[in-house]
Amino acid sequence: MATGRPTSIAALLGQGERSFSFEFFPPKDEAGEEVLWRSLAELEELRPTFVSVTYGAGGTTRDRTIEITGRIARETSMTPMAHLTCVGHTVTELSDILDSLAAAGVTNVLALRGDPAGGPGTAWVSTDGGVDYAADLVGLVKQRGSFSVGVAVFPEGHRDSSSLDADVAVMKAKYDAGAEFGVTEMVLRSADYFGLVERCRAAGIDMPIIPGIMPILAIGSMKKMVELSGRAMPTEVLERIEPLAENPEAVRAEGIRIATELCDDLLAGGAPGLHFYTLNRSKATREIYAALAVNA
Repeated sequence: MATGRPTSIAALLGQGERSFSFEFFPPKDEAGEEVLWRSLAELEELRPTFVSVTYGAGGTTRDRTIEITGRIARETSMTPMAHLTCVGHTVTELSDILDSLAAAGVTNVLALRGDPAGGPGTAWVSTDGGVDYAADLVGLVKQRGSFSVGVAVFPEGHRDSSSLDADVAVMKAKYDAGAEFGVTEMVLRSADYFGLVERCRAAGIDMPIIPGIMPILAIGSMKKMVELSGRAMPTEVLERIEPLAENPEAVRAEGIRIATELCDDLLAGGAPGLHFYTLNRSKATREIYAALAVNA
């Protein structure tokens, strides 16, 4: 569906308007497919700057990611971005995937190293004929057609980084390779995001960095996701959530309030927008969006 606006996320961000974007993952079955497209339709009404679709571990959702992002490009008013990882792929395979994305009308890619095959925190295993670093993948994408390329950045440093300085050095390599914008891992405290931006600017990384948002809808699942990223839930958040543990509805409501407060702090502090990790559901995201001070 043609909209007359740029299809490059870098160009859209360069227009200076506040960005709102949403992330989805390829569903595993027909029921999940229905939920995905219903959520996409509901969130399309908010006129997002872009929507992204993740890439399964080891390329397990390769064809589905291409199919979904291509359909978004063809059938909706939204700008899609496909995730792409280094894991388990040769350079030839990566080049073929990029060609398939371009043929599907997808011109934006989030270039990621990806988690090791054994999961977060396990040893990285190289693929013969492949690439080992996101910076190398960024360079490959930039050489393969007119893609706008984003990368992942980490408010508290990547779990495998030896220090925040080492983490910034990795981000600088991605920026020097041609990355045009960054999307963060879920932000747990606004101070972590602003610290990240400060470190990046000091290192000469001059690109928009969009904070990632995931509301707490259930205590157990959120703690698990935070643990997988090698971090801990902030004490000030736990003090608000844990007393409600026996009341799931109260946990969800407080989680929405915490996320809304975080979003307001981020936008007030100069974040260029917000990127919502939707888990393929639209309700919580729409609630937060409606409650933001910028929409009051």
